Amino acid sequence: MLEKEVLNFEKTAIVGIVTQNQSEEKLNEYLDELEFLTFTAGGQVVKRFSQKMERPNPKTFVGTGKIEEINLFVKENDISTLVFDDELSPSQQKNISKIIDCKILDRTHLILDIFAQRAETSYARTQVELAQCQYLLPRLSGMWTHLERQKGGIGMRGPGETEIETDRRIVRDRIALLKEKIKTIDKQMGVQRSNRGAMVRVALVGYTNVGKSTLMNAVGKSDVFVENKLFATLDTTVRKVVIKNLPFLLSDTVGFIRKLPTQLVDSFKSTLDEVREADLLLHVVDISHPEFESHIESVNQTLLDIKANDKPVIMVFNKIDAYQHLTIDEDDLMTEKTPRHFTLEEWKQTWMSRVGEQNALFISATNKENFEEFRERVYESVRQIHITRFPYNKFLYPDYKDAIEKEE
Repeated sequence: MLEKEVLNFEKTAIVGIVTQNQSEEKLNEYLDELEFLTFTAGGQVVKRFSQKMERPNPKTFVGTGKIEEINLFVKENDISTLVFDDELSPSQQKNISKIIDCKILDRTHLILDIFAQRAETSYARTQVELAQCQYLLPRLSGMWTHLERQKGGIGMRGPGETEIETDRRIVRDRIALLKEKIKTIDKQMGVQRSNRGAMVRVALVGYTNVGKSTLMNAVGKSDVFVENKLFATLDTTVRKVVIKNLPFLLSDTVGFIRKLPTQLVDSFKSTLDEVREADLLLHVVDISHPEFESHIESVNQTLLDIKANDKPVIMVFNKIDAYQHLTIDEDDLMTEKTPRHFTLEEWKQTWMSRVGEQNALFISATNKENFEEFRERVYESVRQIHITRFPYNKFLYPDYKDAIEKEE
C-alpha cells in the first residue's frame, strides 16, 4: 500500500522595509514574491514584518524596537527561519543572529537554496556551488579556535592559523577548483554550440514562472519539466523545432528575477551564453500578473547586464486565459481608473502598440490560444534571418501562407 507523503513546511517569517526608494505598495509586491520564493524552497510564511525607514539600519537592517518585536514573535511561535527581503551584509547577519535564535536568511541566500534544490545536471550543480561559495566566503564566522598553534622562537609566540582562516582557505581553494571545472565545461559547451552549424537560434527569455517551458513543450513537442513554482527550469534545454518545413533551434533558459544575485549572473555565464548567442529572443511575459510591467523592466535590465539587449525581440504576452481586470461600477464616481482596470483590448492600445505591429503577440500556451498567429510570426522572423544569412535558400522556405498551401 502506498504511504501518503507528508510535506513538512518550515515555519517562516519574512521582513522588509519601506524606504525613500521603495514605497509600501512596492514592498508588498516584493514580499508577495518573497513569500512565493519561500514556499518554493519549502517554507510556510506565518507572519510579515515591515518598517518605514530612511535607509536600512547598518547594524540590524531594521530598528532596535522592531528587532525585539520580531525576536518575541519568533520565540512565542516557534519560528525556525527568518527571511529578509534585501541582501544582508555579513555584519548585519552576525548581529541579527546574536539577538534572534533561528536561521537568518536573505533573499540571495533563499534564491541560492532554491537553485541548489533544482540543479539536476553536474554542470548546474557546479554553477550553484560556485555561487554559494562566493556568497559564503565573507560570511564565515569562527566559533572555536581548536586549530590555533603557537610558533617557537622570540617574538613568534601567539596564535597560528585560526579555525576561521582555515575555513576561508578551504573555501577559496574550492572556488578556484570550481572555476577551473566551469572553464572546462564552458569549452565543451562552446564546442557543442559551434557544432550546431549555421541554424537560426531562438531563445525564450522572461521572468521566472511566466510559462516559457510550457511554450517550449507546445512548440517543440518536447517534454521539458513544468511546475507552477519559481525556477522550475535551471538547465538550458535546446531542441530542434520545425515549423512547416523551416528548422531552427529553440532554447529554454533559466528565468530572471528582480534583485537577481550577482553571484548567480557570474556563475551562470554559460547558461546565459545561449541568450547571448541567439539570433532572436522571444520575451515571454505573464500578462495575468498584476506587476508584469516591472517584470519586463527587470528582464530588460538583466539582458543589458549580460550584453544581449541589441537582439531582435518578439514580445509574447502569455496566459491571456488567466487575465482578469478590475471593474468599476457605473454609479461609482470615486474610483480612479488605473492600468489594473484595462481590458486586453485597452492594453493593446497602450505602449504595446508601439512595440511594433508584428512584435506583440497575445497567446495562451496552455490552451494554445492564438497559436497559429504565434507560429506564423516566429516562422516569418526565423525565415528572414535565414535568408539574410543564406540568400540562395530563399526559394526553399516560402511565405507562411504559401507553405500551408504546399503542405495541403
